[in-house]
Amino acid sequence: MKPNMANMMKQAQKMQADLAKAQAELASETVEASVGGGAVKVVMRGDMTVESVRIEPSAVDPDDVGMLEDLIAAAFNEAARQAQELQARKMQAVTGPLGGLGIPGLM
Repeated sequence: MKPNMANMMKQAQKMQADLAKAQAELASETVEASVGGGAVKVVMRGDMTVESVRIEPSAVDPDDVGMLEDLIAAAFNEAARQAQELQARKMQAVTGPLGGLGIPGLM
């Protein structure tokens, strides 16, 4: 059975359009990471852009700047992890089984 090249091209173009749409949606969806009992919150968009950082005044201790730095790093790392999971879910919905093939440009 010979593959229908016109049909394959049509499917590839649809997938490309779906990927572009998913990437645009990622730019508007957000994840929020909160650490230290809510002392530091980071809101990040699905395209990995930081939307906001909130620091509770009680987390600011001039005698322990290191703790605040650790909280901020932890919040950013958690937000990035969540944003990457969001990206993976969004792209998996578009690429289906092709997403795991490591094809450049699909993720």
